[in-house]
Amino acid sequence: MKKWINDILFSFPLQLLLLHLRSNLLLILTWIFLVLLMTGMVGNLFGVRYLFLTPEYLGEVNSISYFILGLGYGIFFMTWNLACYILIAHHFPFLASLQRPFTKFCLNNSIIPIAFLVLYVYLMISFNLEDMFTDWVSISLHTFSFLGGVLCLVLLATLYFFYTNKDILSFLKLPKEEAEKLLEPISAGRQAQQMKSLKRGVNRWRVDTYLNESLKPRLVRPVSHYDPEILLRVFKQNHVNALIVQILGLMILVALGLMIDNSYFRIPAGTSIFILGTIFLTITGAIIFWFNQWSLTVIIGLFFLMNFMSTFDSLNHKNQAYGLDYTSEKTDYNYKRLTGQLDSSLLEKDKQQTIARLENWRAKFPADKPPKILFYCVSGGGAKASVWVMKVMQEANIITEGKAFDHTALITGASGGMIGAAYLRELHLQSKDQKSIDPNDPIYIDKVSRDMLNSICFTLVSNDLFLPWLKFNYNGFTYRKDRGYMLENVLIENTDGLLDKPLSSYKIPEQEAQIPSIILSPYIVNDGRQLLISPQGVSYLTIPSIGQDIPGSLEIDAVDFGYLFQQQNAEDLRFTSALRMNATYPYILPNVHMPSKPVLEIMDAGLRDNYGLGPATRFIDIFKDWILENTAGVVLVQITTLNKIDEIEQDRSHSLLSSMVNPLGVAGQILHLQDYELDNHLSFTYELLGPENFEMIRFIYSPGEKNPKASVTFHLTAREKRDILASIDKPVNVEALNRLQEVLE
Repeated sequence: MKKWINDILFSFPLQLLLLHLRSNLLLILTWIFLVLLMTGMVGNLFGVRYLFLTPEYLGEVNSISYFILGLGYGIFFMTWNLACYILIAHHFPFLASLQRPFTKFCLNNSIIPIAFLVLYVYLMISFNLEDMFTDWVSISLHTFSFLGGVLCLVLLATLYFFYTNKDILSFLKLPKEEAEKLLEPISAGRQAQQMKSLKRGVNRWRVDTYLNESLKPRLVRPVSHYDPEILLRVFKQNHVNALIVQILGLMILVALGLMIDNSYFRIPAGTSIFILGTIFLTITGAIIFWFNQWSLTVIIGLFFLMNFMSTFDSLNHKNQAYGLDYTSEKTDYNYKRLTGQLDSSLLEKDKQQTIARLENWRAKFPADKPPKILFYCVSGGGAKASVWVMKVMQEANIITEGKAFDHTALITGASGGMIGAAYLRELHLQSKDQKSIDPNDPIYIDKVSRDMLNSICFTLVSNDLFLPWLKFNYNGFTYRKDRGYMLENVLIENTDGLLDKPLSSYKIPEQEAQIPSIILSPYIVNDGRQLLISPQGVSYLTIPSIGQDIPGSLEIDAVDFGYLFQQQNAEDLRFTSALRMNATYPYILPNVHMPSKPVLEIMDAGLRDNYGLGPATRFIDIFKDWILENTAGVVLVQITTLNKIDEIEQDRSHSLLSSMVNPLGVAGQILHLQDYELDNHLSFTYELLGPENFEMIRFIYSPGEKNPKASVTFHLTAREKRDILASIDKPVNVEALNRLQEVLE
């Protein structure tokens, strides 16, 4: 009994696991992080786990996508073994005496990879059954495709090492002259430490048994009778081959980065994450190998060095807004420049032009019957918000027989919601000339819901991590390709190229009231102001109305994009860049840097106003006289992916770390804080217009009873999409549709 226990306790697989836990925690953390991503414990809000459980390739979840994901895991698995072999194989001199030492090392070093694989297959099958409604035949095919991808990569690597790696017998058979040549001094680094262990001819960790290729236990035999220099030479030669494979992998990754414009090379995002883990293992393993006990110090030092080097423009790529001129003199961003947009003549000019647009809007209705004026305020939320906003607006148009769109004067909001609204608006504009286009066709919801996250993640791993150096031309200017560029390209592809136009192309259609005006309001990181993007002058929205009447009484809290960047070709801004600036999710997309002094950093509008209520209510306030005189009142339609009233969290516990990081409890409550503040805006508007002239109708996406809330990302699962579309039939939304129909009759 004791021998049986000892055989297990001192088996090579178990001893390797214990050694990893003692000495290779940085490598172990990579596995832990992947498990946290895959299970949704980290990144669940952004739907990261779906990238593993339902990989997409060319817009489809199929056997090919699972096979490619399997290849990615195979690469990660082999890199794990390569890194570990380089780091710890010298602790076990008996390996050098075996045939195919690296192969045997991989087999015995597979406890963690196999445990991960079993967990993945379980989660993938469960998710496909419960969330994707996939049949067992397809699930089986997907599972075998994934495992086939893993096996294919492992077999290729094994084949390479079979023909290149040498064991001790290979060296012993060499002629004396060649053996002496091979045994020339080895490069500095870990040699001295390794030689010391190998000369003793014993393992630094007790190992009694190991598994061979047939998975049968074999006794470990001593190697003290071998020349220690030959043992070391075996390990060194294996190390060289391992290094060649790692370098080759990085070269392939960089080569894939050259193909980011070709959709066939945009591998599933889960594969990209595995490759990212591969890069981490390779770099971390190399640092630990060469610096040993100093490795943590070196890693920290490298972090600070990289941080310092990022201060140099040549080594720090800053994403740009396509269409703007970054080659001419940068515009000044200071308080004097900001107050310039409050010049009385500019304010009056912009107001008069807006009133002219409103007059054109009014002319669409009978002169003797003042119409309701409708404002859409849509929330952010990634592809979830895009789908929900389009679904609500389509249903509103259908139930009102097109009146909802005709009555709409302005659309505001954040991130994904504005992408959906902008696409639907473009469809209405196109339908005026192309009668074959029906903006209410559900096919357009399918188009806007197509995956964009895979391409973004692939570009991040294959291009952005190596400092983007590929370039492209747009409107006579040159920009770098990165994941921001990729988002725009995929969005243009998904929407059949309809959104690929400059901001100025909407100026006349908006002026003539052919379509509603759209005001995008991304967040300026530098000072918290909003950057108001519109083809029209909107200087009057940069400060509350009382601040215009009494100069210096209030702070300027927004900037008119067209005014600030008029010398940098503001009117030529690519419209998809404007949408991206309004939907720049942290980490997923790069912040946009503007041609200004100092450089303004722009990101998601949701950080300041996730509903677009601020610009909308300020617009109503400024033009209230015209609205009261020419309309039957305001209908403000809010389309949101967030519950207005949430249950109060009970018995919430705070860890010591969370209390230290967030002592005021603000993190995670930004949207709630916005809600409280924006309710004041609505209350003010209600009092301003009176109950007979103001009504708010709210559409809320809420998941089904057994469904989790859809993730905030550019990727939707079949279950999420189905759940979002079904939300329109919930009583609260049916009631809202009926009420909208009543007020527009």
